[in-house]
Amino acid sequence: MAISAAQVKELRERTGAGMMECKKALEAAGGDLEAAAETMRREGLAKADKKAGRIAAEGRVAVAVGDDGREAVLVEVNCETDFVGKNDEFVAFADAVAATALQSGTDDVEALAEAGMDGETVEDRRRALIASLGEKVTVRRLHRLRSEGGVIATYLHGSRIGSAVALSGGDETLARDLAMHVAASAPRFRDADDVPADVRESEREVLVAQAKESGKPDDIVQKMVEGRLRKFLGEITLLGQPFVKDPDQTVAKLLQAAGAEVTDFARFEVGEGIEKKQEDFAAEVKAQAEGSA
Repeated sequence: MAISAAQVKELRERTGAGMMECKKALEAAGGDLEAAAETMRREGLAKADKKAGRIAAEGRVAVAVGDDGREAVLVEVNCETDFVGKNDEFVAFADAVAATALQSGTDDVEALAEAGMDGETVEDRRRALIASLGEKVTVRRLHRLRSEGGVIATYLHGSRIGSAVALSGGDETLARDLAMHVAASAPRFRDADDVPADVRESEREVLVAQAKESGKPDDIVQKMVEGRLRKFLGEITLLGQPFVKDPDQTVAKLLQAAGAEVTDFARFEVGEGIEKKQEDFAAEVKAQAEGSA
């Protein structure tokens, strides 16, 4: 039977799939829109399951801020290629996930998957997007910041780095400057007291081994280690870092002058910590050539 353009259009709007895919599904279903949609839904779930083991280290960071400016979320949504990461449908999904995360109140990615989004769950939309785009898509992580009596600022550097800072005291300009600082300087902890003992001890062991190579007496070695450890802690902590807009003062001094305190901060960079597959195209072409021979 002949399938009309209107039928194809309606199925595309419902499933988000391509035109030819929708037409083939309608033809197979004898023009039955519901049957075609259900078939495509099942096929989409199967495709999503097949792609689950693939590496998704591209994508974007999205942010959402509450109307009163007292709450914000950062989310990282991943895909397999930079090309899909710039796709309008993928971008819209990432933004919708951030908005849903803000509204849901959850701090957990697994709980977010079950949150409602336009009549579906986030997980339903994610799997449908996989079927539509042909790549693995994941909602990797989220961070929620709250500030009851202060301000929150977020910053996006392109689409790959996002940061947010919550302050007690201070103002929006200071919070924005610090969000930009966090994006640029990537502090791991708020201050030296927040650095875990195992991180300190691991670095101390390295510094001791390095200092002993100098051949200096143990008391001098100890002083060298303590000085280098303080430098290390300053480099990895927000309050210990030189402020990017004025390197002559630390963030701690900046906050002290403003009568403000950082109560929370977060920084996401797309794909950080994910081991990416290294493509050897020369070897791949050689293998194909040998196979043909």
